[in-house]
Amino acid sequence: MKRAFLLGIATVAATTALAIGFAAAHAHHFLPVGEAMAAHAAATPPKKVQNAPANPSGNNRVIRFASNPTDLPPFLVNDLDGNVISTADFGGKVVLLNFWATWCPPCRDEIPGMIELANRYKDRLEIIGVSMDTDPPDEVRAFAQQMGINYPVVMGGRTISDEYGGIPVLPTSFVVNTEGRVVQKHAGLFPISMYEGEIRALLGLPVDAKIETFKDNGQIFLKNATEFPGVSFAGLTAAQKQAVLKRMNSEVCDCGCGLTIAQCRISDASCTTSQKLAANIVRQIRTSRAKSSTAPAARQ
Repeated sequence: MKRAFLLGIATVAATTALAIGFAAAHAHHFLPVGEAMAAHAAATPPKKVQNAPANPSGNNRVIRFASNPTDLPPFLVNDLDGNVISTADFGGKVVLLNFWATWCPPCRDEIPGMIELANRYKDRLEIIGVSMDTDPPDEVRAFAQQMGINYPVVMGGRTISDEYGGIPVLPTSFVVNTEGRVVQKHAGLFPISMYEGEIRALLGLPVDAKIETFKDNGQIFLKNATEFPGVSFAGLTAAQKQAVLKRMNSEVCDCGCGLTIAQCRISDASCTTSQKLAANIVRQIRTSRAKSSTAPAARQ
């Protein structure tokens, strides 16, 4: 089968780092992920939530949610059984929007845990599987039935992917609170126990973990990014900064990740290639302003 994605697995907890990738059969490019993507939620130092639940066991578990959550991008689609799936119907429930594919080994590995969560919290949790397969829906449906998937599965694609800022890694899951706002994103394979802790916290159920917040500065939605590691906008006007951001979000990094320069800076602050490219864009924009301000006035 042709596959349109490059697969990556993020490192989690204290486990050994994993990275799996293979070339895309189509023109789309996806990021092979290592520790930098696994640490996406740690890019911004968190502030402790007021009145956070006690952590009497003294363990180091931490649950982290965005302090500036973005509304869940809306969609209205049919699932594999023809049922209408609308984000407007999610109100009052915690939602896990899980981007996956049948050909993705870590995606398959997490399915049994997702099934268990769907059973355990069925009245208060909505899991939606978004298949990024290029295969016919009938084949995806057969796979879902074989795996015993008990939550809706919809066919994804570039339209839905773009609404969520692009999906460079499979699996990728967005965690949505009961008010319909995205509070966390996980790129890669993570323990189901981590998802359960987040679900319980969002439902107001007891959790044996600290609850902290972080500002979403691109870790969840790149459009929220106002600053990037190692990139200085000092001395730029607001218009110039917008021009820099536009180029960083449209030009691809040369390091081979297949991401835009902005995405690369957010996902891997150690990448010197994207840092140099960003600095060059800033320099060019700043220089163009200087040239325009010193250009001689046109003759009347």
